[in-house]
Amino acid sequence: QVQLVESGGGLVQAGGSLRLSCAASGRTFSTYRMGWFRQAPGKEREFVAGINWKTGSTAYADSVKGRFTVSRDNAKNTVYLQMTSLKPEDTAVYYCARRGLFTGQPMAVAQHYETWGQGTQVTVSS
Repeated sequence: QVQLVESGGGLVQAGGSLRLSCAASGRTFSTYRMGWFRQAPGKEREFVAGINWKTGSTAYADSVKGRFTVSRDNAKNTVYLQMTSLKPEDTAVYYCARRGLFTGQPMAVAQHYETWGQGTQVTVSS
């Protein structure tokens, strides 16, 4: 089994930055990709960013392109989400997710991720 623990959330003013971390523990040797999703109150969970664990290729939602950067540290089994130029509409609970085996599904499809973290709250004040 794999466990994911997010950290780094908090309260920040609009225009500020935060870096989220997601540490994986357990049977992590076959990670295929990691993704970041978020869910705001009253809204559906939405894709934010994803990264292929071996190649490092990335994908982003249009709403965060140019502001957010996803990266990973294979040795630490940790994925990061660097968020800059934050906006009030970025306020949400942010979740990381892991897919262990190869899939042809796009990174943005939440259903194919097998393991999810507990989430970390990000609040951006105007």
